[in-house]
Amino acid sequence: MHSRTLQIGGFAHVDAVFLGGGLPPVIQTMWKDRLSISDLEGESGKALVARIAGLKKMGCGLLRFAVPDLNAAEVLGNLASMVSMPLVADIHFDYRIALRCLDFPIAKIRINPGNIGNRDKVEQVANKAAANSRSIRIGVNAGSLPLDIRQCVDSGSLESAEALVLAAEREISVFNELGFNSVLVSMKASSVADTIKANRIFAERSDLPLHVGVTEAGPLIAGVVRNATALVTLLGEGIGDTIRVSLSDTMENEVIAAREILETVRELKGTGEAPRHGVRIVSCPRCGRSGFDTHAFTAQWLNRLYAMDKNITVAIMGCAVNGPEEARHADIGITGAGDKVLIFSKGKVIRTINAIEADAAFEEELRRI
Repeated sequence: MHSRTLQIGGFAHVDAVFLGGGLPPVIQTMWKDRLSISDLEGESGKALVARIAGLKKMGCGLLRFAVPDLNAAEVLGNLASMVSMPLVADIHFDYRIALRCLDFPIAKIRINPGNIGNRDKVEQVANKAAANSRSIRIGVNAGSLPLDIRQCVDSGSLESAEALVLAAEREISVFNELGFNSVLVSMKASSVADTIKANRIFAERSDLPLHVGVTEAGPLIAGVVRNATALVTLLGEGIGDTIRVSLSDTMENEVIAAREILETVRELKGTGEAPRHGVRIVSCPRCGRSGFDTHAFTAQWLNRLYAMDKNITVAIMGCAVNGPEEARHADIGITGAGDKVLIFSKGKVIRTINAIEADAAFEEELRRI
């Protein structure tokens, strides 16, 4: 059974994003730094808007920002008027910040029931969100549960996964009583097992859309492994409507990881799913035979390739062993041989150039596809 469909954004200049209802999961990420008004001005502002546009091209549908105080709410509100991607305000402790964010074209508010305050404060946020046609994410984290629930976990009378669900259900009941339906839920833990179990339990009890991911997952390698384990499991069971791969790394790498996780789920499910859309990169790990620096070239091209609206496979190979023959399925590939660089397509070499010409030649051939 699918979760209910929820629209986020779709007002003024803000894109409409739909999730739930059996639609493909929406990818999101979170801005890594605190912004000031000066960051929105001049060349800094242009660069910031360009980076957000780049994230959108890479496949990001929602972009979340921490909003720790009222000044940060003003900054995010101004930014929301500059971009079309739906922005999300992540708010803890002070409900007044949520109320201020709702004065701007900010598409969604995230609040934590463990620290946002009493029912009256939640009601004020819900009423204003309803009046402005905005959605709210109830975000429950294992590290910030309501005090009474946390005490039950600490005493051993309640499992962590059940505690996450209980905290979410408690807050949902308030929104239900208020007649506010534009709600989605997240229950995150740094434990993969708790994350999987909590979302399984909730999905059996409710049709509300779910935001899924592992919180505090760690640096790039550890974080990708933990998120992939949880998300491939849940998404493979049809649980999850929007995902964020939380990494101690760049936003771009969070989006790339999320895309690859979704593609893995699609491949595992087999027929009946939408075909892959976007660039697929295959590259060799490099070894002592290497005649081409695959690591540097991949790093240089990674974000640009994932931002392209092309359904192609790109091979970045280190030597003749892993070059045109082993990657003969690739629509375009590049490798090295001695002091030369080879560009190939479907196993056939189409250009042989000097290393200094590699970047420009690769870009030229890529445009021809």
